[in-house]
Amino acid sequence: MNAFAKFDNPGHVKSYYAATAVAQSPRPAFEGALETDVCIIGGGFTGISAALELAERGFKVVVLEANRVGFGASGRNGGQIVNGYSRDLETIRKWYGEDKAAALGRMSLEGGDIIRERVAKYGIDCDLRHGGFFAAFNDKQVREMDKVRRDWEKRGHDGLEMVSKAEVGHYVSSNRYVGGMIDRKGGHIHPLNLVEGEARAAEGLGAQIFENSRVTHVHTGAKPSVSTEKGKVQAKYVLVCGNAYLGELLPAISSRMMPVSSQVMATERLDDATIEKLLPANYCVEDANYVLDYYRRTADNRLLYGGGIGYGGQDPKNLTSVILPNMLKTFPELKGVKIEYAWSGNFALTLTRIPHMGKISGTVYFSHGDSGHGVTTTHLLGRILGEAVAGHAERYDVWQSLPNFPFPGGRMFRVPLTALGAWWYGIRDKLGV
Repeated sequence: MNAFAKFDNPGHVKSYYAATAVAQSPRPAFEGALETDVCIIGGGFTGISAALELAERGFKVVVLEANRVGFGASGRNGGQIVNGYSRDLETIRKWYGEDKAAALGRMSLEGGDIIRERVAKYGIDCDLRHGGFFAAFNDKQVREMDKVRRDWEKRGHDGLEMVSKAEVGHYVSSNRYVGGMIDRKGGHIHPLNLVEGEARAAEGLGAQIFENSRVTHVHTGAKPSVSTEKGKVQAKYVLVCGNAYLGELLPAISSRMMPVSSQVMATERLDDATIEKLLPANYCVEDANYVLDYYRRTADNRLLYGGGIGYGGQDPKNLTSVILPNMLKTFPELKGVKIEYAWSGNFALTLTRIPHMGKISGTVYFSHGDSGHGVTTTHLLGRILGEAVAGHAERYDVWQSLPNFPFPGGRMFRVPLTALGAWWYGIRDKLGV
């Protein structure tokens, strides 16, 4: 296996995305002193979404990224536009009440809309395609999908449609599934090209983005400031958008999320007939298991297949050891096909699987913990952070009011306890109960 056939984008992990990204020279590291309206920590989807929102509103914005724009999950994920959250709206209603569920329901399609709007407005070349398919292994999962569909329709989402076993082949050529559901408002993209395109759009409106500028200290007082090894930014507002790559910079919030790794791989290029047979509608696909697989076509006719989970951000010794067998179960005809790229990335998981927004002080905001639904949710929450800074905090207030908790067991036991829970749900997936 040639795991990394090509790589010419230094500073990023060796991935299919890095190898095929639109060329972007490294931005300078931050040095010296600077004053600005808003300083954003993190150059992923959340931070860049907020930066673009604020730049469009006329704010002076500085983004400090420890590595490269899109270095973390934003540039490594499966590239799927999946609407909603990691908890369904009915669960949100049971936990938080009808008012909160209604508010989150009204926002639940906006992340995908933001992506499509920005791609069109700024001419971002990120291989945007429309449509997603949720695949069910058993009748129980079909019933659960249908219930979710009805809940969504009550809240105005009219893009969902159930798929019978006989119709599965319109979307994916595999005998593993008994049915499913399509989301015509879903889709897929080249995520690294998307976040880079948004970053260039923000810069075109005056935002300053610095790479290789790891933040070493955040002063959260009345006049907040952000320090790096070689400089200091004084700002009216600070937005903390580091997500799973925040580390121990701010323990008060990092204790309420856990980095979780997922592995992704991409095959060699397949001929037109093969890729058309496997995924004839060119929809992205994810299955309905608790520890799920997700896959899609790329613009150059590869199958990009992801899955697996590593609590605490731990990867298996062999990145393809979990997902390659699953890919061959889904598509046995791909036995012997070369895997040309394999990589992993961490997303931030919260205990509730609901994103966590709030303030560390009066003018220091944070957002993290999209829990596997980050492509769309980060775009929504980045916009909401921008709204809050601009004095329109109504939607921010909804999110920050949702309770969020530290993982039980602290840093020492949060990984084994969470893994035990995942094992239990994995057993239920296999048994279909």
